[in-house]
Amino acid sequence: MEKQQTFASVAWTQKGKVTRRERFLAEMDAVIPWAALLRLIEPYYPKAGNGRQPLGLERMLRIYFVQQWVQPLGPASRGRALR
Repeated sequence: MEKQQTFASVAWTQKGKVTRRERFLAEMDAVIPWAALLRLIEPYYPKAGNGRQPLGLERMLRIYFVQQWVQPLGPASRGRALR
């Protein structure tokens, strides 16, 4: 049995314009080899134990890369950009 769609999901699939966010995330997916990167880091990433659950590795990496790419200009480069 097929899952019934909501009005919001129907409207979302029919929209024509690609948002800047969607374009940015698609570009990020095209540039970064996620599978290879996850395999490389996974042995060193913390595992769930008795304490707080760690954030998923892929989510953590995506957050980190977005922070690095969207980071505002630092004090040294801000002066050069304003000249």
